[in-house]
Amino acid sequence: MTVGKPGKAPAPKVATRKQEFVNHVVEQMAEFAPVQAKAMFGGHGIYWQGLMFALIAQERLYFKTDDQSVEAFTSRGLGPFTYEAKGDKRHSLRYFEAPTEVMDEPQEMALWCRRAYDCALRQRKKPAAAR
Repeated sequence: MTVGKPGKAPAPKVATRKQEFVNHVVEQMAEFAPVQAKAMFGGHGIYWQGLMFALIAQERLYFKTDDQSVEAFTSRGLGPFTYEAKGDKRHSLRYFEAPTEVMDEPQEMALWCRRAYDCALRQRKKPAAAR
């Protein structure tokens, strides 16, 4: 039972532009895997099988990189995710902006997701017993 004015249904939730972008990215990634978007620090982390391999910030998609994969991004002029920390200092993470075509081409999205997920696998920390 909902409480409110008689005869009035509660207002439906309206997806924000930010949430619509997140939903679109998740849908585009479906050919790669059934990923999950988790809210974090004003953006979203994109996860599959417990590993974060992409992030969304300010309606932009970024993929995880390492020494083996970063050239695919830099050779196309794609830049890293950066943020401003205390003291107006800029920091960057090893996440680089996704090429624009991934937003409309699921096969391209799957290729770039695989590259980023493979990077996350390489960087995953092993349990102490396995070291």
